[in-house]
Amino acid sequence: MERYQEAFQKFNAPGTEKEITEKVEQLLQKHIESNFTTENLKFIHGCLDLTSLSALDTKESIWKIVDSVNDFEGTRPDVPNVAAICVYPLFVDTVKQALTAQDIKIACVSGSLPSSQTFTEVKIAETGLAVSYGAEEIDTVLNLGYLLEENYQELAEEIQEIKDCCHGTATLKVILETGALKIPELIQKANIMAIYSGADFIKTSTGKEFPGATPEAVYGMCQVIKQYHTLTGNKIGIKVSGGVKTAEDAIKYCTLVKEILGKEWLTKTYFRIGASSLSSDLSNKIGE
Repeated sequence: MERYQEAFQKFNAPGTEKEITEKVEQLLQKHIESNFTTENLKFIHGCLDLTSLSALDTKESIWKIVDSVNDFEGTRPDVPNVAAICVYPLFVDTVKQALTAQDIKIACVSGSLPSSQTFTEVKIAETGLAVSYGAEEIDTVLNLGYLLEENYQELAEEIQEIKDCCHGTATLKVILETGALKIPELIQKANIMAIYSGADFIKTSTGKEFPGATPEAVYGMCQVIKQYHTLTGNKIGIKVSGGVKTAEDAIKYCTLVKEILGKEWLTKTYFRIGASSLSSDLSNKIGE
C-alpha cells in the first residue's frame, strides 16, 4: 500500500471538476479553431483503431471491415490508412487472414471486457491466446473493483501478468473506464496505477456500460502522462474511445493532446482514437 501512496504523491492534485472544466474550455476556445485543418483530419484518420465489438459480429462481418481497410490502401496517398483494426479475441485470426494492407496493427480487447470481473487466470489465458493467434495490441480493462477498495497490490499484479502475456511484442493499452470513475482523484489514481503497472497506453473507455470519453477526462490523463514523462523520461500513449463519432469530436481530443503533451505525441505510436463510424465522417470532412 505504501509504495502506491508514494507514487500518488509524486503527482500534482488534479483539481476540482469545475476547475478542470474551466481549463478545458479555455484551452479549446483558444486553440481548436486553428487545429481544425484538413491536415489534422488526415492525421487523425491515420490514428484510428477501427473497431467492431458487437455481439452480432461474425467472421463475415469482420472480413468485410478488413476488406474496407484493404480497399482504401493506395486510393488516397495523401490520407494515411487506419492504425489498427480492433476486434474481440475470437476474430483475431480472421483479421490476420484477411488483412493485406500494409502497416495495420491487429488489436484485440482482452481480459473480460467490459467489466473486467473475472478470474485473473482467465484474463491471462485469453490474452495469451489472442497474442498467439496474432494480436499485436491488447486493450484490457483495469479492475475498477480493486481500485475502489484500494486493493492496489492485486490490481498492479494483474496488469503486470497480462503485460507478461504480451511477451514484449504486443502493445498493452489499459482501459480506465473514466465515465464510471467520474471523480478527478479516482481517474488520476487509475492513470497512475495503469502506468506504473506496465501500460504502454492509457485508454478512456470501453464504450459499453458507462459514459465514454470526455474532454475533461482526457485533460486529466494528459496531465498524468506529462508529469510521468517529466519524472521518468518515458512516454506513455493515450487512446480516446467511447462516443467519438464526428470529426469535430476528434479534433477536440487531438487539440488537447497537442497543447498539453506537445507535437511529439501526435503520432500513431502515442495517440489513437477508437471508433467504428468516425472514419466515414472524417472522409466526408476531408473531401476530394
